[in-house]
Amino acid sequence: MQISLKQLVYFIAVAEAGSISRALASLDVAQSVVTEAIKKLEESLGTQLFNRHARGMVLTHAGHQFLRHAHEVLAALRNAEQAIRERPDTMTGRLNLGVSSLVTAYYLPYLLDRFERVFPGVEVLLVEDRRGYIEHLLINGELDVAIMNVSSVDKQALETRTLLRAPWRVWLPSNHPLLKQEAVALEELQGERLLVLKNDELDEVTQQVHRLCGYPKITVRTESIEAMRSLVAVGIGVAVLPHLMYRPWSLEGDRLESRPITGELPRLEIGVAWRKGSELSETARQFLVIVGEHSRLHQYTEELA
Repeated sequence: MQISLKQLVYFIAVAEAGSISRALASLDVAQSVVTEAIKKLEESLGTQLFNRHARGMVLTHAGHQFLRHAHEVLAALRNAEQAIRERPDTMTGRLNLGVSSLVTAYYLPYLLDRFERVFPGVEVLLVEDRRGYIEHLLINGELDVAIMNVSSVDKQALETRTLLRAPWRVWLPSNHPLLKQEAVALEELQGERLLVLKNDELDEVTQQVHRLCGYPKITVRTESIEAMRSLVAVGIGVAVLPHLMYRPWSLEGDRLESRPITGELPRLEIGVAWRKGSELSETARQFLVIVGEHSRLHQYTEELA
């Protein structure tokens, strides 16, 4: 789930004005643009932010909750930009950044775009690989920092900072009987055909899921998340995956749904890691600042998930 800054700006304007038409006085865009942005924001969050009526729009309970966080996110970003602009020098240098494949598609693009806009003079050299190899490069000093699943890294050799914790959910085709329930117990999947995403950062919890499901029949193992969405959407099977990866549509345009899991599963911890005891470069320290501010938005959206 990704939320743009424009969606936050439009949401705050509508919330404060009480209607889209009144909000347009402070927004230099067409009404249809704001309407579509609010609609997509609600779809991304999976909750209704406004109650619509003839005289305007009133925030729901979730809307009030999200408004507070939206103000904090924009304020934090403004403060970060102002601090950077006030620097007497222009940051230059190189950042050697490692990422695991899990992070590349779901977290990295927006974070990297943010960092490069704030520090256009910094050259980012990116290495994507399996988590074990990224750890090896960090310990050897070949990388400055890395973003990956930090729940089981070598804490004796690496410092880590958790950025977000993503819960696991059951992915279901749109006509599945379990969608009548608010949440699904893993034991209820015993008779289902299970689809498995092959990823070294998910293996430990995936094995736990299999055990709790009673070791159901595994129909497909794939490294492609897009294939996983397509297979679930057309009813080939069900999947248990982090909510961070969920999208409601396959590439073919078929719908899939998700439900929370009852019981305890360890959340996927996406975080930043660097070699313990090493002195971080200025570019790496500034990257950690940008990462920290960027992660706030993802943490807030997980609260509403």
